[in-house]
Amino acid sequence: MSPTRSSRPALSLKQAASRGAAVTAGGLWLKTLIQLASTMLLARLLDPTDFGLIAMIMAIVGVADLVRDFGMTGAILQAKKLTPKQWSSLLWFSSGLGMVLMIAIAAASPLIAILYGEDRLIVLTLAIAPTLLLNALTMPMQAALQRDLRFGTLAMIDIVSMLVGVVLSLVAALLGFGVWSLVILAGAGQVYRLIALWVSARLHWGAPRIGRDIYPLLSTGGSIFGVQLLNYASRNLDNVIIGQQLGPAALGQYSRAYALFLLPQQQLNGPLGRVALPVLSRLQDEPDRYRRYVRASLMIIGYLSLPTYAIAAAVAFPLMEVLLGPGWDAAAAVFALLAIAGVAQAIGNVQGWLYITLGRAHRQLVYYLITRPIVIAGFVVGVWWDGLNGLALVYGLITLTLLVPGFWAAIHGTFLRGWADIVSPLVRPVIVAPLGFAAAYAAVQFTAPVLPALLQVIVGGLAGVAAIAASMIIPAYRRDIAAIIDFAKSARGTPKQKAGASPVDQEATTLGATEPALADIEEEVMTDAASRRRAKETR
Repeated sequence: MSPTRSSRPALSLKQAASRGAAVTAGGLWLKTLIQLASTMLLARLLDPTDFGLIAMIMAIVGVADLVRDFGMTGAILQAKKLTPKQWSSLLWFSSGLGMVLMIAIAAASPLIAILYGEDRLIVLTLAIAPTLLLNALTMPMQAALQRDLRFGTLAMIDIVSMLVGVVLSLVAALLGFGVWSLVILAGAGQVYRLIALWVSARLHWGAPRIGRDIYPLLSTGGSIFGVQLLNYASRNLDNVIIGQQLGPAALGQYSRAYALFLLPQQQLNGPLGRVALPVLSRLQDEPDRYRRYVRASLMIIGYLSLPTYAIAAAVAFPLMEVLLGPGWDAAAAVFALLAIAGVAQAIGNVQGWLYITLGRAHRQLVYYLITRPIVIAGFVVGVWWDGLNGLALVYGLITLTLLVPGFWAAIHGTFLRGWADIVSPLVRPVIVAPLGFAAAYAAVQFTAPVLPALLQVIVGGLAGVAAIAASMIIPAYRRDIAAIIDFAKSARGTPKQKAGASPVDQEATTLGATEPALADIEEEVMTDAASRRRAKETR
């Protein structure tokens, strides 16, 4: 049972945000370990063609899943207040849309098979289609927990649901189920996730109705959906093009490289993004605090994502041998080239926070209507030019180039400043990342003839980290790291708070720790604002 508000110290918004990021990051690290273990094992138990077949289906089903969400997650988080009737309408709207889309995808399974020239896709698509309904039922419940800043609960559900899917899929693979092991991986965890969210969110369905009171949410969600659909196309039509042009074996190589390249982003942008949307939405009327939060987030992303992708690209070939085993050489080259896109996506994700929390979803839709077709055209040019490697390189270069107009469109006419708030936090990380790549790459080339793959990865990684750590002799870098550490320490509260006996004083990285009530945070924000107004009046 949660302690009463009077029995626990109030949490500042900074502490709530950093605590939420820490809890979510802890959960995502555990998820990554589980996912990495499953990738290593399944890559040795299954054929690349099996992964390619599922990737073909998911490229199509993913579009339906975006329609199923319809941008409502972002719209729910942006809304300042939602009534019980609105929650009921959202539940019925989401579940109804999920049912329609499940039936539509199942009916389209023969067309999907014709598109790729693979008859096996018909029955596999029929088996995967119900995940659309499962996701539709869970969307409002997850948004409700995220809106209430219950990040520990969400992290625990994420971990257990992934563990359920991975364990069952590995058992199926060992029993010789082949590609069906991946179908189980896609669906089993979602069943558990639905049950856990149902118990945690405790939303009331009410009578079957979709009231007019959610029309404003549908309007905002529609623009967010348009952005998500275009973004999805720019990140997933590569699978369709590769599968159609090069076949399931090549797509299997590409899909494994892409899945591993996404892991660093999931560890960093996942927790920051889940926390940033509700926090920045509450800071819309406080420009200084909003700008500080954006600068801190970009600096953290810069120092963690840029060196990580630089070193990972340098050790790509021995790393893929360790993770995937023999027979995945094409995936290693693709992984190294995708590091360019990884850096661009990690930084570019912040654009989405700004568009949504500043109420600029419609502007983002217009921007994506212009730029996403450029990315998609790059897929075609890349495959035509040099197959998998050409696509990965062209994709990365285009995505990196589009960062400049993307941020300009997001902040133009707002209180945010391009150099001070967007560029400046990234300058120093951009300088040190190439040093890490060069040191790691040189170490791998030097040790490749004499050391096994695992030791090459370790030596290369250590060399890259050492080169980046050398930058700490410069005071500016030490100040940046101190600021990041300060943000992390905020997750644990002040020394005075930690002296208490309340459960809220436990370290935030302990999953399931008592989470701050939303009312406490809102009260603290209002108190801070009132204090600043009184100070101005006194002056």
